[in-house]
Amino acid sequence: MDYSKYFSADVPSFLRSPVREIFRKVDLSAICSFAGGYPAAVTFPLADIPGLAEKVLGRYGTKALQYGATQGVPELREVIAKRYGVPVSQVQITTSSQQGIDVCSRVFLDPGDVVLAENPVYLGALQSFRAYRARVQEISAVSARHSEHASCHSEHSEESPVKFIYVIPDFNNPSGKTMTLQERQEIVRIARELDCLIVEDSPYRELRYSGEPVTTIRELAPERTLQLGSFSKIFAPGFRLGWIIGPEELLEQIYICKQCLDLCPPVFDQYLAAEFMGSGMLDANLQKSIAEYRRRRDLMVSLLEKYMPAGVSWTDPEGGLFLWLTLPPALDTVALYDKVLSAGVAYVAGSFFYTDGSHRNTMRLNFSFVDEAKMEPGIKLLAALVREAAADAAAADAVAAAAAAAAGAVADAAAADAVAAAGADAAAAEGGR
Repeated sequence: MDYSKYFSADVPSFLRSPVREIFRKVDLSAICSFAGGYPAAVTFPLADIPGLAEKVLGRYGTKALQYGATQGVPELREVIAKRYGVPVSQVQITTSSQQGIDVCSRVFLDPGDVVLAENPVYLGALQSFRAYRARVQEISAVSARHSEHASCHSEHSEESPVKFIYVIPDFNNPSGKTMTLQERQEIVRIARELDCLIVEDSPYRELRYSGEPVTTIRELAPERTLQLGSFSKIFAPGFRLGWIIGPEELLEQIYICKQCLDLCPPVFDQYLAAEFMGSGMLDANLQKSIAEYRRRRDLMVSLLEKYMPAGVSWTDPEGGLFLWLTLPPALDTVALYDKVLSAGVAYVAGSFFYTDGSHRNTMRLNFSFVDEAKMEPGIKLLAALVREAAADAAAADAVAAAAAAAAGAVADAAAADAVAAAGADAAAAEGGR
């Protein structure tokens, strides 16, 4: 039976996640996976959960097991508002920060609208934007050329309006880079020039291992910024909780939209998160998590320095969960992937994070999830396969160069023969006179 006729017009725009495909097909415990953005299980406050659950049930009883408000339970909204210095009315709880991205897409995007984003961009955001048939175009806060490009779209706003700029300014997924204050100010300048919103995705900001915090975009432009937060990286992803901080007028429409999505975020989970954050347990656990991730980041960087061949470079992030590798231009990480996976190592090819599928010589590596005992053999094996691919590419280039030289020599010889023949003909003609 052909089911395609039943699908909506949006379905062809759905983008399949290569990361999720890996998890669908491969037993992660059987390989060395640098692919996903999973936090380390050792950072989960497992020993605290039973006590938190007992406290929640003792304090709230059946209320914790009932439906709740679409905006989120007041107790959780209050502790988030206090932590980030905003009114409670500017806090909306979401069922994961991924839902925060998707609900912004649902509320603000029409087919053909433009979202501006830095390249590379978070794959989950690309999936959401394209599912609503928006067009994702590149913007760079450090390039005047891209600023002019953005301004060009504002001149044709009736045809293709820019609805918002999407950025992960702190420890970007996938690149690991952090925006400077000047780059954030440039994002705000462009947004004001285009009169568009900013979606500041901030799931990693609390996970800083070195350097100094930079002012958030929300603090620079609170009137046009929706800031997304997540408990997945600072508590546990299984609770599926996040939040949005933004202007009340925008949150009101998000609130209405969420009514048809999930009615309300998970109530019991929200009370657990409120107790965890409000009691100070979050900050204590964050200290342990930061120390753990700093060690893993440093280990991966040292292993890359030890094993990767010349011509490979990588980012050294101040926080977050990812490093970004750039290989020699001749290498293709999409083509190399199956061979590497068959050897027992997984990564994500960098081209999947680019709006145009370019930069096929890049890859994203996650350092938070893989067992530390597997990290060195995994990086060593990956480096060996990269070195082998580089040697194969160099050999192929040499063969191609030799073939080109041979073809050139044949062409030159043919040309010389033609010249000689022409000379002989001319001489014969001259003699005939």
